[in-house]
This record gives sequence, structure tokens and C-alpha cells, in this order.
Amino acid sequence: MHIVPSPIFAMLLAAAVSASASAATLSVGPGKAFSAPCAAVAAARDGDTIEIEGGTTYKGDACKIARNGLTIRGVNGRPRIDAAGKENGGKGTWVVTGNDIVVDNVEMTGAKVADQNGAALRLEGTNFTLRHGFLHDNENGILSGHNENSDILIEYTEFGHNGFGDGQTHNLYIGKARSLTFRYNYSHDANVGHNLKSRAMTNTIVYNRFSSTNPGDKGSTASGQPSYEIDLPNAGTSYVIGNVIQQPAANQNPSIVAYGEEGATNPGQDLYFVNNTVVNDFAGGTFLFVSGKVSTPALIQNNIFVGNGTLSTQSSAILKNNYRAFAADFADRSTGSLRRFASALVIGAGTDPGKSAAGVALAPTGQYKDVASGEGRPASGVLDLGAFEVPGAPARAKAVAWTECAAESKVCRFSGTREVRFGSEGVYTSKIVTASTPCTTAVFGDPARGLAKSCSYADVTTAAPAAPAKTAAASAWTPCAGEGAICLLSGTNRVRYGTETKNVTKVLTGPVTCSNATFGDPAHGSLKTCSYRAGR
Repeated sequence: MHIVPSPIFAMLLAAAVSASASAATLSVGPGKAFSAPCAAVAAARDGDTIEIEGGTTYKGDACKIARNGLTIRGVNGRPRIDAAGKENGGKGTWVVTGNDIVVDNVEMTGAKVADQNGAALRLEGTNFTLRHGFLHDNENGILSGHNENSDILIEYTEFGHNGFGDGQTHNLYIGKARSLTFRYNYSHDANVGHNLKSRAMTNTIVYNRFSSTNPGDKGSTASGQPSYEIDLPNAGTSYVIGNVIQQPAANQNPSIVAYGEEGATNPGQDLYFVNNTVVNDFAGGTFLFVSGKVSTPALIQNNIFVGNGTLSTQSSAILKNNYRAFAADFADRSTGSLRRFASALVIGAGTDPGKSAAGVALAPTGQYKDVASGEGRPASGVLDLGAFEVPGAPARAKAVAWTECAAESKVCRFSGTREVRFGSEGVYTSKIVTASTPCTTAVFGDPARGLAKSCSYADVTTAAPAAPAKTAAASAWTPCAGEGAICLLSGTNRVRYGTETKNVTKVLTGPVTCSNATFGDPAHGSLKTCSYRAGR
């Protein structure tokens, strides 16, 4: 059936075609039409694209970006915009007053103003996108104003060591926008301020890394002492899913994530904290501070919490399938990803978090990848805890059953070597134990303060994988456990421990503890796993 467009539709279509046809590409760089980005900005019209030659530093290039629909991007490498003592309007380097602006693949540094609140990017328009950037050593990386009609998207960008050092300036600060989507970013080493602060009414914070180096550690910027890793001071409907979050030992606030602490004034008060890996290198503090002004229980599900500290300040929070570990070496530091070593309490231990009150699916579909990058989360059929799927995790984890062996303060006894979990429904910690263990906080730490806890052990008989068929594929190695966990085998098998390129092999009988104690350390500082072949 042929549909004749209305006169109004035809006019709008003609206008769109005309705008597209008139859009220009302005080139910036040595030997180009424009020697500096701000010269091209001054000449641009709505809808134009400005391409900045990479591998070049543009010093003192500060201006207002007032046109609408501009795309400003680095090409042939990433250009470096160094404020070098210049600023626009007492606000920062690039002051964005236009709407629907896209900035892609630029490095920005050195933003300073008289009131010590300068920003590399000062956002005053409606709608803004930043991709593939590196904003560092500014008084603020991004500073946005109050605009309840604005949607802000930031992805694949690194923020490091921004902040004047007064606690009022941050890696990035988002004012009361309609929404913030913050994904696949790396925000670290804020100078006394927060690694992310947002007053947006809806926050989607997914698959990022928030962390900082210790003084003297190698990094892309100087070390910082951040306050909150994530601060959502006015609450809002907030999805914090699949992030790697680390609080350094040297910090300016012992709470890691804060929600509603300045007043839950946004329309939504629903926080969904799902499948994150949170590491606390500080001696105490709080993983998740939820203000008493927040009336809706937070959903805290499928997370891994490493280190000491209070898990949540909200007594009504809904805790489901979270794992606690108190040893600082629980997370692998060699890759910078803070991946959890495999465990029966992690592999396949997640449960479907369902949907939010607004109907948004909460299960993670991606995962962070260094640096400021990401990838799809592997679909293994069973959801692991934390920000990452354990690589090569066997489906046998679905079969793990837990047998209760002791109430708190009693002794848990069993045969052989097993993984023993301690806690109550919703939050557990575990250890690899032989024969027996006191079921106490002195042994395991306290994963669920104030609640009655018990011990259970993993049932190795129901979890043992079947021997592979004797075919050409039988010679392949089958992953069975990560470092620190138990390879749940029966009979005699050849077991390999290490990485793909550095490993050691032994012939062992029955369940095998996948550890340096069993095999030695073939790859110091690397994440190791166990794989097996049936028979000798």
C-alpha cells in the first residue's frame, strides 16, 4: 500500500535533507584549514564536523562552543588540548553552550580558573556525548550545570587526577540532568574529590572501573586520594551494574559508594547495585552508604565485596547472593582488572536480578576491559558473581550443592578438603578447609553483621564433572577451577595449573586444591587456573 506523506512531513524531510547536504567538515592541524580547534569552532555552523589532527598538542585553545549538533573528533591519533593558562569566561577550556554536541577522541588537560573550579568541559547546553577521551589534571574533568532536559552520555573515556584538592572539585561532576549514562570508562585518582559525582535524576553506571594507585605506583597520572568512588548525593533511579570499584588505602572518605547523603530530592529513590566487584584496601569504612532519607530498599545482588568494612548502612536493603572476602589478596591485581579467583560461591552462583520498577532488565550484558574499554559478558548459561564471568568456568558449577554442617560458634566437620561457606542467606564468605573448622567470625570474618550465621560445605560428589568421551577431543584440557578453589574431580586425573603459557602438571587423585601450595607457583603475579585430562 502506497502512503502519501503529509505536507508537514514533506517539509520536515526536505529541511533535514537540506541540513545534511549543507553540513561541512572542517579540518584542524598543521597545514590544515585551521591551525587550532577553537578557530574551527568559530567558523562552524550547526551540524558541522570538526576533525582535529592527532599526535599534536594545541596549547591555550579555550573557547565557547555555541553551535548545535557539532561533532568534534580527533583523527589519525588523539590530539592533546592543553589549556596552558588560558580559559573561557572564567569557566574552563571548552564551554559547551550548544545542544547535541559530540566530542570524540580528545585529550584535555590543564584547565584552571580564578575561582579554582575550572573544567576541561563545562556543559551548559542540552544533551552531550563524550567518547574515547582522556581528561586529566584539570580542576574538574567535566562540570555540568542544572538542566533537567539534558541527557548525557560518557563512554570509553579515562578520567585521572582531576580536582583542585579542595574536595569541591572532581574527576567529573554532573548537575541535575535528566539522565547520565556512564559506561566502559576508567575514573581514577581524583585529587581529594570524587571519581564520579552525579545529581542526575536517572543514572546508568555500568561496566566501568573506579580505582586509584597508591603513592609510588605506576599509572597514567599521579596518584590521588579520592573521596567517594561514586557519589549520587540526591539519589535518583540508579543502575550501578557490572563495575570494578576499588577504594585505595589512602583516601579522603572511608565510604566507597554514597547514595542520597545530601537529601533524596530526585523523583526516584531506587538503587540497583548488581554484579559489581568492590575492593576496599582501607582498614575499615563502608562499602555502600545509603542515607536514612532514602525510603526505598536498595537491591544489592550478585556482588563481590573484598576487604573490611560495613557492607551497607541501610537496614532494609535487599541482600541476595553476595560474596564477602576479607583477605586483600582475594582479587587478582596483576591485570588491573581485580578479577575474583574462581570459587564455587562465585562461579554460577548468581541469580537473575529481574527487572527494575521501570521494567529495565538488571542482569549484566557487558564487562569492563582495560583501559577504558569493554566487551560483551560471556553467556555461559549460569551467571557468576561480580563484574566478570570467570574465564573458562565449567558448567558443573550449577551442580554444586551446599550441606549445612554447623551453626555459628560450633564446629563444622567433614571428610577430605572442601570449600566451606559462612554467613546467612544473601551474604557469604568462604575458605578452603580440610576435615573441620570452627564456624566463627574469628575464622571467616563477619560477612553479615548482626545476623545469625551458619557453615555449609560444598558437596563434591554432586559437582564432579563427568569424564570426557575418548575421542580426538579427549586430549584437550578441561577447565575445572580457578586459583584458590577446588577442582572437583573423582578418580585419577592429570591436572594442569597455571596460565596458558606457564604451567605445571601433576597426576592426582580425587578433589584437587588449585593453589600454589599444591603445585608451586609457575607464573608469579598472574591469574592461574586448573584444567584436567582424565586418566594418567
